[in-house]
Amino acid sequence: MVGIRSSAQELFRAAYENRYTWDKNFPGYAADVTLKQDAEVFTGTVCVNPDLKAEVFEVADEQAKQAIHGQLFEVAIHRIRRSFEETHGKNSFSFGSTEDNGAVEILLGGKGDRYKVRNNEVCFVHRHIHGVVVTINTFSIHDTGEGYLSHRYDSVYHDPKTGEQKGGKSEFEDNYEKIGNYFILTRRMISTETAGEPTVQEFIFSNVKLLSAVNA
Repeated sequence: MVGIRSSAQELFRAAYENRYTWDKNFPGYAADVTLKQDAEVFTGTVCVNPDLKAEVFEVADEQAKQAIHGQLFEVAIHRIRRSFEETHGKNSFSFGSTEDNGAVEILLGGKGDRYKVRNNEVCFVHRHIHGVVVTINTFSIHDTGEGYLSHRYDSVYHDPKTGEQKGGKSEFEDNYEKIGNYFILTRRMISTETAGEPTVQEFIFSNVKLLSAVNA
């Protein structure tokens, strides 16, 4: 078995609870935003409210506005603090293979979903979600001292029935800054290659201020 942990559920729970999340006192934040998309540059402002709803202002281009909103939505979803029981209480877990690098595969019963855990971190995700299968490999992390955040990772989507790849594989690099008591995303670079054509998006969030400081 794996060390002193007696079950796949305990191994996965420890990694799940080691993720960095925002606490219930999270006040929200405002920031300036710059989106660099190939040769184009878009600027505006954003706000993530205490309820984690995101808003984008002063971005005239609707496609750019939606792209910025989509990234903020993704960030906020992963910062929500839910207990292991809330998220995985109904799931069953079992061990899969163990890789030479120490990554231990965790299988979710009945769903076909699987994860890999290494160094108390989830380094691989293969999940059925919203009618597609998403596969994510994490290559490096930020250790905040209060949990880990992904730094470099990739993601790719497949059709769950045919296995056909949907869109290109995307490579991400995220950087965070501690603002007050909270780590906030300040830069995300996404490189995607579709049909041999590379596309690069860079989201830069600057002048970040917690809403508690703005409203004080």
